[in-house]
Amino acid sequence: MIFLCEQLFFLGKCKQGKTISVFFSSKITIFALKFHQHNTTKMKKAYVFPGQGAQFSGMGKSLYDTLPQAKELFEKANEILGFRITDLMFEGTDEDLRQTKVTQPAIFLHSVVLAKTMGDEFAPDMAAGHSLGEFSALVAADAISFEDGLKLVYKRALAMQKACEAAPSTMAAILGLPCEKVEEICAEIDEVVVPANFNCPGQVVISGSIKGIEIACEKLKEAGAKRALPLKVGGAFHSPLMQLAHEELQEAIEKTEFSEPKFPVYQNVTTKGETCPVSIKKNLIAQLTAPVKWTQSVQNMVADGAVEFIELGPGSVLQGLVTKISAGMAVSGKQ
Repeated sequence: MIFLCEQLFFLGKCKQGKTISVFFSSKITIFALKFHQHNTTKMKKAYVFPGQGAQFSGMGKSLYDTLPQAKELFEKANEILGFRITDLMFEGTDEDLRQTKVTQPAIFLHSVVLAKTMGDEFAPDMAAGHSLGEFSALVAADAISFEDGLKLVYKRALAMQKACEAAPSTMAAILGLPCEKVEEICAEIDEVVVPANFNCPGQVVISGSIKGIEIACEKLKEAGAKRALPLKVGGAFHSPLMQLAHEELQEAIEKTEFSEPKFPVYQNVTTKGETCPVSIKKNLIAQLTAPVKWTQSVQNMVADGAVEFIELGPGSVLQGLVTKISAGMAVSGKQ
């Protein structure tokens, strides 16, 4: 509200952080009061790390060939694993790289070596990883050491492979249905079949027994799904059928030392930025049998100030998912 005024002026701040401008005069009724809301939100960068399926022959080779620090880390990985994973990463066939025991440590290494060799350029305000990528994010954030992270990832890969062999199972991508509808239909089926990955609006991956997936695909198409695509995977990841792997990995995680990460890591299970080592361990243990809530994680990162997403590692899948979740978001990648 404004009244005619003369000379006296006051500038200050109220408790709500708004600037107050007030004009006073002793001669006539003069008074002006303005509130200016200041935007103090920091422009934040989010780094994201891909999961299984992003592998390709030649991944990480340019890092090995050009950066001594990268070569040192890759050779350390060869020693820890007991075989030359670099040979498979750089020159392996698609069939070689599809083996879970190779795929998971290979993607982890590519992403983590990138982060570790970027120096000051790597300055996230937050991070997240899709499934396997969560381990990469935690190592990049120094919540887990490089050595322990690699051991856990390899243990995870072997445990998941064992669980797949114990209970033949599969997954399918469902396109064009709301996630709530997918959940509803899966819950009605008298077989193991559950939503496993909430990748972006209109794209949910389901996981379960072979029969359960077949029934679900038919029912979901009847309900209006644009497509229901069986995936070429060896098992029902992020479902109750991974319980055997869950138990093996739980023991390994509980024995591993975790530290507070340098920046919040938005975990697949809670979708929130986590910094407490105890909570991070708990969520990482739960991850194998719980869905990857990627859509919700990205939405929370945006709500918390992320204005740019950078994908570190092979492929560009996560960049595509981010733009479908948050239209117009700035995305880029580094391989």
